[in-house]
Amino acid sequence: MASDSRTQPPWIAPQSRPDVQLPRLKIYNSLTRSKDDFVPLDPIGKTVTWYGCGPTVYEDAHLGHAKNYVSTDIIRRIMKDYFGFRVKFVMNTTDIDDKVILHGRQQYLLARFKQEHAAEDESVSNSVLAVAKAAFQHYISKNLPSLPSDTNPENFSEVADKIEAPPLADAAIVKEDQAVTVADLLLRAHIGTARSAAEALQTPGQLPGFFAKTGDILLPYLDALHGAEMDSNNHKVYLALGQKFEHRFFEDMNSLNVLAPDQLTRVTDYVPQIVRFVEKIVANGFGYATTDGSVYFDIDSFEKAGHNYSRLEPWNKNDRALQADGEGSLSKGRSMKRGDNHFALWKASKPGEPAWPSPWGYGRPGWHIECSAMASEVIGKTIDIHSGGVDLRFPHHDNELAQSEAYWSTPGHQVQWTNYFIHMGQLRIRGLKMSKSLKNYTTIRTVLSEKEWTARSLRICFLLMPWQDGIEVTDELMKAVVSWEGKFNDFFLKSLNLWEHPSPKTTAMQQLNVADQQLLTALDKAKADVDTALCDSFNTSAVMGILSDLVTQSNSAEALSDQTVILLARWVTRIITIFGLDSEGDLNDLDRIGWSGLNIPMPAKPYIYPTSQLRDKVRTMACSGSVDHTAIAKLADGITIAAPIPVAEASRPYDQVLQQFRTNVMVLATQQAPAKDLLALTDQLRDVHLWNLGIYLEDRNSPKPALVRPVDKLLVEARAEQESAGTAKAKAKVEQEARKAGMDKELRERSTVDPLLMFRTSDEYVEWDDSGIPTMDATGNLVSKNRRKKLVKEWERQKVRYEEWLATQQAA
Repeated sequence: MASDSRTQPPWIAPQSRPDVQLPRLKIYNSLTRSKDDFVPLDPIGKTVTWYGCGPTVYEDAHLGHAKNYVSTDIIRRIMKDYFGFRVKFVMNTTDIDDKVILHGRQQYLLARFKQEHAAEDESVSNSVLAVAKAAFQHYISKNLPSLPSDTNPENFSEVADKIEAPPLADAAIVKEDQAVTVADLLLRAHIGTARSAAEALQTPGQLPGFFAKTGDILLPYLDALHGAEMDSNNHKVYLALGQKFEHRFFEDMNSLNVLAPDQLTRVTDYVPQIVRFVEKIVANGFGYATTDGSVYFDIDSFEKAGHNYSRLEPWNKNDRALQADGEGSLSKGRSMKRGDNHFALWKASKPGEPAWPSPWGYGRPGWHIECSAMASEVIGKTIDIHSGGVDLRFPHHDNELAQSEAYWSTPGHQVQWTNYFIHMGQLRIRGLKMSKSLKNYTTIRTVLSEKEWTARSLRICFLLMPWQDGIEVTDELMKAVVSWEGKFNDFFLKSLNLWEHPSPKTTAMQQLNVADQQLLTALDKAKADVDTALCDSFNTSAVMGILSDLVTQSNSAEALSDQTVILLARWVTRIITIFGLDSEGDLNDLDRIGWSGLNIPMPAKPYIYPTSQLRDKVRTMACSGSVDHTAIAKLADGITIAAPIPVAEASRPYDQVLQQFRTNVMVLATQQAPAKDLLALTDQLRDVHLWNLGIYLEDRNSPKPALVRPVDKLLVEARAEQESAGTAKAKAKVEQEARKAGMDKELRERSTVDPLLMFRTSDEYVEWDDSGIPTMDATGNLVSKNRRKKLVKEWERQKVRYEEWLATQQAA
């Protein structure tokens, strides 16, 4: 949305310093909704302070989190490794808020319930069944109130089928122009949970399986019964969940090659600092305590003092639903705040919620105050960059801005707490953001374990799109990712092969030809274009296109010198390493080419390279026109393996392929087999035995040897398309042969018909001449001359067929 000057004052731009050399970098700034020149606070223009909103750690991170944190990591790496800034990156984990409290408490109560019944028989007891049945009724009454009051586990499936929306995957039912709403997803999620529990209640089985199916209904029910009984001073109950999922979050980030923060802050480590932060806001006249022990931010007083509230999303300033969501699920109910839009700085803890001492009584921090207090504590009064997902702009970041300015500003002097807000676009499914509550998400762990995506392909996906835009993952986008990655796999493999096995003509410096000069000119232009794109608010999508075009130009050039290709490959390697596409990348290694994963496994090398060399020689001899079987047998017999004996277990499959191929070659050589049989054997090695081991031999024009490479997704898809085309061709051939057979059969059957009778069996005619040719049609009209000519020709053809048939019958 365009900026509204009536609701947003001019952004206070950092002052440029003529004595400091800064890059021409512009950053899209959510504060101004425009691209602003980047000027850091550091007097010498080197250090950049950056605070990133981290996760609320109560469940495993999903692909939506991957989009946020990988995009953040890409920009951070560009700032550090391309522009040369010293980035101080601070991130928090919210280890105690409404979601963590609720989930931590529920998990604790469910674990206790399971423990209480652990001594019972493995089968489900009546006492467990009774609690689960009560939990079922509690769940559907709260989440599926439209169901009839007599709904029970036995009739639930029948009742639910009448109200459940069609499944998302059924494209024939859910039309493209039919939007899937949050209500649709919630309905599906609640019905799915209740359906699973209903099935378990009807056939309980054993305890572990029973709890797996009923856990989601037991959690809220046990919490409703016992949640308020929890000891508010026993923080371990609540922190255990956060500690577990914080650890798992950083495992996920490491698997995605996301750099760890330079400093990590946890809310529970900063409660005293948060209390002091709130005290000062109240002292400055922008907060007030209520009699229940809560403290709220006074937006009215803030604005009367000349400040602006809701600078990031002024159009959402009065959105009560977003404001309520920002206050947390445990804050619903009566509030003593003075204004509907005022928000909590400190929450009085209710029974069953963790609590810390404060001047207002025992309570806990509000969600928004934590980042303001922690960032101010570790960075100071002004931050260069503040980042997070686009969904945090309002109310979270708008509230952070207000709190921090209320804390740091003094009468007559307003402090701009953050100079540049950058917000990452969301990953969306059918137009909706990924959400744990909607159950429309896939965890990072699941995606990486199923091999559909890799850390690299996910990062390529995010690099191909502007970081501030949302992404809808489509088949087209996935194809673009596979194509880009496969293209660069090929380029790096061939460049590495040139480096490791120089052309015979290579000297210390080959004479550069016209093609070399053209490519070097293109490289210089690409460097300038990449710089322009990165200065344009980290436009990685443009850079990805520039790199792709450059590689295309290299692939299409003829007679390039080795050093030109290697020079190009090393520069491309540097850029993709800056982007974090290589988990083993080292920017200090100026000779490095490509990324990890280009080589076949180490245990395979001593066996596969000799296999490939033998295959190359057999193919060359088989194609020579005169096969020397004695020489082929000698090659197979004399193959050497540079590996210890006995064969290591990890190398055994590769050794078996080598030995079998060598045996087969010697057998064919002994049998004086024709060249086609030898070539078929080499194709079988490539297309079956090595392919099944994840290795492919890419044949090249002689005298170049086959390129040994791992099987990647592009190769798999290319083979699938080839096989699909072959299957379609074979199917078409079968259908054509069937049609021909049918026509032949019909022709044979027609040949047995006497031409004197061929028209007499038709209802179309009523009179015929002596030869059986029609003279009058069924309507009483005489057959016209033109029509009779056609009928005569047809009669004559049939006469010939009939006579031929009679002849064959007589011969038989």
